[in-house]
Amino acid sequence: MVIKKQKNLKFMREKDQEMVRGVFHFKEVPGGVMEFFYSCYKGDDVVKYSLKDGEVYSIPLGVAKHLNKNCWYPVHSHAVDASGRPIYKVNEKKHRCSFSSLEFIDPEDFDSTDSNIVMAQEV
Repeated sequence: MVIKKQKNLKFMREKDQEMVRGVFHFKEVPGGVMEFFYSCYKGDDVVKYSLKDGEVYSIPLGVAKHLNKNCWYPVHSHAVDASGRPIYKVNEKKHRCSFSSLEFIDPEDFDSTDSNIVMAQEV
């Protein structure tokens, strides 16, 4: 069991280190530069990234996933529960940035229930 986990971790680590090419979008500060440090797996070096909005970059797949999935903050709203006590809840996630790939699609990001998908047909 431990050997399977180690092989799977090695596979995931290698996959996340593959370079992908795409456009960085800094939604919070259009035209701005976002700097951050990133290290995903134990033993990996910490790498500093400096990405400018609208520029094309080649970055590791793991960093691209991080930008698309983890860079957000919650938008709270206030309400009153059934007994009249004030409560707050998270209404939405506000994404700070994103990375639009020019060469890959992560199957985890593809929602097959999307009703806006139009199939191309030969005329």
